[in-house]
Amino acid sequence: MNLATRTTRITPSPTLQLSATVKSLVAQGQQVFNFTAGEPWLDSPDEAKDAAISAIQAGFTKYTAVTGIDELKDAIIEKFTRDQGLTYSRAQIVVSCGAKHTLFNLALALFETGDEVIIPAPYWVSYPEQILVADATPVFLPTSESENFAIDLSTLKNLITERTKAIILNSPCNPTGSMYTRKTLEGIASLAIQHNLLVISDEIYEQMVYDDHHHCSIATVHPDMAQQTVIVNGVSKTYSMTGWRIGYAAGPEPILKAMGNIQSQSTSNPTSIAQKAAVGAMQGGRTYIDHLVKELDIRRRAIVTGFNQIEGIHCPMPAGAFYAFPNITGLLGRRYQGQVLSTPFDLANFFLNEAKVACVPGEPFGTNAHLRFSYTESLPVIEEGLQQLTQAIARLE
Repeated sequence: MNLATRTTRITPSPTLQLSATVKSLVAQGQQVFNFTAGEPWLDSPDEAKDAAISAIQAGFTKYTAVTGIDELKDAIIEKFTRDQGLTYSRAQIVVSCGAKHTLFNLALALFETGDEVIIPAPYWVSYPEQILVADATPVFLPTSESENFAIDLSTLKNLITERTKAIILNSPCNPTGSMYTRKTLEGIASLAIQHNLLVISDEIYEQMVYDDHHHCSIATVHPDMAQQTVIVNGVSKTYSMTGWRIGYAAGPEPILKAMGNIQSQSTSNPTSIAQKAAVGAMQGGRTYIDHLVKELDIRRRAIVTGFNQIEGIHCPMPAGAFYAFPNITGLLGRRYQGQVLSTPFDLANFFLNEAKVACVPGEPFGTNAHLRFSYTESLPVIEEGLQQLTQAIARLE
């Protein structure tokens, strides 16, 4: 039996594969310093757990409306009004089984053969894969580490063709931790309006910002942009609820309706209990967020400072999210036991085998110069992991 052609265009998620490898090693009794996970270390908020328990005890375990319960939609609408001054109706909200599912629904609702979608690089690994599943073509917009991975508007303009249908933005960014300034977003909005392009704004890390940085949604920078933007968000990162699988989108009603129709024929509604848990988190989790970001900031500074003390590594300070993105070009080309480490994949494999330090190579993110390290581990793990890296690098020729 022949598989559908679309299956040959995509690859499994490398981050999930690596996490599975690490878990397997740990199950075998090996100590691994794991910096691959895209999730906070904290347990989910008590407000979420209490709401879920109450839902179970009340028998709230049946089907719900496909696109989410009104109580959760109202909490999402309140969040947008409070945090960004945006106004949506329930018909403009779709709740899905995680933000990744939200993006997948969106790709299927919007893209088809002949469409082009612009993605700034480096990028989250699933963006191009989902576009390929929808038979469209990802077009990569290169950015520079020396410019904090900012989007150059002239480069963006040159990539826009009559086939361009959308631009995907992710700020704060996975994997770089960079953020777009309001001025940059205004420039992107101007081009989007001029060329009638949709902007998909992945804001899953919006609450995780540091120092004097502030998150800005492109939907807020021009009066017309809310109608040309679909915002994607969820509770996974902000409330450490990755396993609950609740994401959501807000945007123009016709697009959200199409997403809901697709969801009705695939997963149906997100888990009823998880929806109630999300309501509890969103209504009562502000203190939780403040604590999480404060602790992440401590880890952020520790890992970046540590990287910049290691020969051959340079690491910029991320403005948001919870990933360090060290440049390891100073190590590429060196040898270990006669083998040349010529790529980020080679180096990541060396670190895992020789230092028991797990990270994600840069290639799936669109770069041949970096590795991604999540800094959600404890400070002792971060410090010992950095020490193991230093010792392993010292053995390179």
